[in-house]
Amino acid sequence: MKKKNLGLIIGAAFVVGFTGWYFNQGSGAHAQGDIPPKGAKGVQPPVTVNVVPARRQDVGVEVVSNGTVTPLRTVDLHPQTTSTIRTVHIKEGQFVKAGQLMFSLDDRADRANVDKAQAQVARDQASLADLERQYKRSQELFAQKFIAQSAVDSLHSQVDAARALLKADMAAAKASHVNASYTEIRAPMAGRVGAINVFPGSLVQLSTSLTTVTQLDPITVAFTLPESSLGALLDAQRNGKVEVEARAGSDGKPVKGYLSFIDNMVDPTAGTIRVKAEFSNADTQLWPGQYVNTRVTVRTLKDAIVVPQNAIITNAKGTWVYVVEQDSTAKMVPVSRVYAFGVFAAVTGLTGSEKVITEGKQNLRPGGKVRLAGGAEGDGAGKGRAAKPAGKGGKDQQA
Repeated sequence: MKKKNLGLIIGAAFVVGFTGWYFNQGSGAHAQGDIPPKGAKGVQPPVTVNVVPARRQDVGVEVVSNGTVTPLRTVDLHPQTTSTIRTVHIKEGQFVKAGQLMFSLDDRADRANVDKAQAQVARDQASLADLERQYKRSQELFAQKFIAQSAVDSLHSQVDAARALLKADMAAAKASHVNASYTEIRAPMAGRVGAINVFPGSLVQLSTSLTTVTQLDPITVAFTLPESSLGALLDAQRNGKVEVEARAGSDGKPVKGYLSFIDNMVDPTAGTIRVKAEFSNADTQLWPGQYVNTRVTVRTLKDAIVVPQNAIITNAKGTWVYVVEQDSTAKMVPVSRVYAFGVFAAVTGLTGSEKVITEGKQNLRPGGKVRLAGGAEGDGAGKGRAAKPAGKGGKDQQA
């Protein structure tokens, strides 16, 4: 019985000793570095990025608005007398010159009145000439004591009356000429003819609209700008002409003009100011009533630092960009966006000599190593290769 208990004790001791040896061997293996200790941090590999150099340039601050093409002058032609149309000398849509004959009315009665007035003037001239001869002869007779002074005075009065009557009839003759001129309707200015509403033989009155003539060159565009732009707009106008660009539709050709009018009052309801720009329109790219997009350069940022907008990061910490340091590490630089235009933005906070990271920044940490796209890892200044802008055919060229 004692021998059996002794065997159990020896077996238990053997199991305990083997277990201790096993765990001691495992701890030694971990200590030799085959498996990293729990919580140890590995070295992050370089992040591949694309960079673009910041550049300096003059940037025009532009304000975009929607506008409507408005002609400088549009005239609705009406007759100034009641008559019938004798001849229409123009066609719809025709361009006319100032003073060009457009409509002829029936002028027979007016011409007869002109002839009558001219005949009346001729009769008055003859009567005046006869009275002047009588008055001159009466003066000679009075000098010879053949007639009294009263007879001379009477003839003098008749001469004065005849002269006044002649002047009145001459004025009536001019009025008849004016009335006769109403039978010829001429273009008041150079422009384009609209729809013609009458035909030969049509009876027209003072209220009858014959057609319209619209001036197309030059032409204006009316639009509104926010009142916040008023100060810069007035300053730019004092310094010279303010350039305005107008474009009809997204595929229209831009037309250059200059600001010609700023309203004398801001609309307090909408907070806008009405303005107009004048354009040379010899090729009729702008048409009255047309809806256009306008762009006004209110001021210019001299020697501004420009970076791509996709390089700018905005979050709760603020606005900043990543730049590549000389040791090929990423540095976070705070910036302020001054003005955005297209895919670029003018910013402050940079010197203009930095290489700004545009792609790959989502994987970066401040101070982390970077590798330029298309090149080897940049362990020092000048060791990496940067991609140049796309060349012909859309392929990148390596430096």
